[in-house]
Amino acid sequence: MTRYKLTLEYDGTGYRGWQTQQNARSVQGTVREAARTLLGAAVDLQGAGRTDAGVHALGQVAHLDAPVRIPVRKLQEGLNDLLPAGIHVLRVEDAPPDFHARHHARARSYVYLISRQRTAFGKRYVWWVRDRFDVKAMQSAAADIAGFHDFASFADRRLEKGRSTRVQVERAELFERGELIVFRIAGSHFLWKMVRRLVGTLVEIGRGSLPPREMKTLLNRVSEAPAAWTAPPSGLYLEQVLYEGDVWNPEPFAPLPLWGLSGARDRS
Repeated sequence: MTRYKLTLEYDGTGYRGWQTQQNARSVQGTVREAARTLLGAAVDLQGAGRTDAGVHALGQVAHLDAPVRIPVRKLQEGLNDLLPAGIHVLRVEDAPPDFHARHHARARSYVYLISRQRTAFGKRYVWWVRDRFDVKAMQSAAADIAGFHDFASFADRRLEKGRSTRVQVERAELFERGELIVFRIAGSHFLWKMVRRLVGTLVEIGRGSLPPREMKTLLNRVSEAPAAWTAPPSGLYLEQVLYEGDVWNPEPFAPLPLWGLSGARDRS
């Protein structure tokens, strides 16, 4: 077997997430089938993170075990020829036999896009909220997220049974880009629905429904309230997966077709 490291981007719309599921269309299953067709034999494909249904990726990482060795460029081009338009292999690299996309990842970053403007083309890539926001209040609350906390209030604990809900968040920031409000978070790992519930709580704070200090309160005691504020998957992107020696390199914003919302295009 030859092991390769793949870096992929994908539009998660229409997929039941990254992970293969019975009787459901998944990104992992689609890429694995393309590799099987290309190589003419069964392959193993494992990703660095499980993105949920409808969640996108700018830099998902996976390792692929192939029964035969082919040049990395040929593998990349062959996979992209077979994959649907919404999945694209950005890079293929030779990997050591013991490299594991998930176990060896030391950090991950996600970004969430909230739009303050209704959009026809970008609807499936943002969460459009028509309310006015107190962005300074949201930024104040976002600053409390960084650090080592128990994120039990923000996890879907039905899916996290027996797993620690303590997570080291290396950084959390919220900023404006034109009509977009961008929330970016980087940490050791993330719990099911954690980022979407953090975003939903930030939106409630921005609306004035909660005071900024409520974020700190929810990190210090367990509450079911954030479940009701879960943001939709459309605005969430797995941005980057970091390994030993990697440097955090945030993607420029906004991804197409959101250039107008980010202020990069003059709307006349």
